[in-house]
Amino acid sequence: MQALVIAAHGSHLNPDASTPTYAHADTIRETGAFDEVREAFWKEEPHFREVIRTLESDEVFVVPLFISEGYFTEQVIPRELRLGGWEPDKWESDGTSASQVTLEAEDVGKTIHYCGPVGTHDAMTDVIVQRAESVTDDPDVGEGFGLAVVGHGTERNENSAKAIEYHTERIRKRDRFDEVKAVFMDEEPEVDDVTEFFESDDIVVVPLFIADGYHTQEDIPEDMGLTEDYRLGWDVPAEVDGHRIWYAGAVGTEGLMADVLLERAADAGAELGDAIDRVRQITSPANGADGDASRHSQAGD
Repeated sequence: MQALVIAAHGSHLNPDASTPTYAHADTIRETGAFDEVREAFWKEEPHFREVIRTLESDEVFVVPLFISEGYFTEQVIPRELRLGGWEPDKWESDGTSASQVTLEAEDVGKTIHYCGPVGTHDAMTDVIVQRAESVTDDPDVGEGFGLAVVGHGTERNENSAKAIEYHTERIRKRDRFDEVKAVFMDEEPEVDDVTEFFESDDIVVVPLFIADGYHTQEDIPEDMGLTEDYRLGWDVPAEVDGHRIWYAGAVGTEGLMADVLLERAADAGAELGDAIDRVRQITSPANGADGDASRHSQAGD
């Protein structure tokens, strides 16, 4: 038997913080690739600390639903899961290349494949692009458009910016969009001035965040000038400084995120059959998917 644990932050204050986690878990359950699929959170129940002990499977794949390598992926999650022998150096990562390490949850005798976060996996590049397709309702969006990938940015964790810049460069090399740039909330270049960094009349703005919350639904729209008061909403696209801003909301709500979770597990040795192909079909707008996992149900396992 093999199990998948999706480890996410959650929130005591934002009831929507866990919605994408439950939605992606539901999508993966539909494939039947795992005998068990569990959601676990730092700020909600079920908690990291208990989740491994609720599983019957002896082999468990833990995938952090986080954007970057850092405090939560390197310290909090391994500590709370009580992974014997864990050290961040075992990932042998430069800040964006963590893959997986196999450890033991010694108190319950289970083998744990602890994976790198979804945010640094190469498949995340495709999710960012699909997010742009979803918000513009154009599967061929690119020509005549600029793409801004928004990160939080913080001096406390240099890897936060690395993940944003990594995917920005990968998209830029595809030559699909006229311009592709990384912007940040707490670092230069700042998202507040996004229109100053683009010549394109149309700019798609995709925040590399897992869930919609305070930053993506309040700070960023107001900082970009989409609205003076987030409670009044904003147009998509919105006219700002002579540009049309297509604001996509958090990338983690894109249905294709379920594919990244599976890709991480596959890299760690999970036997998935055709699950990855099935998830891509399920989440493809061409097959009628709306692309927004925040609208899915929060069904249990």
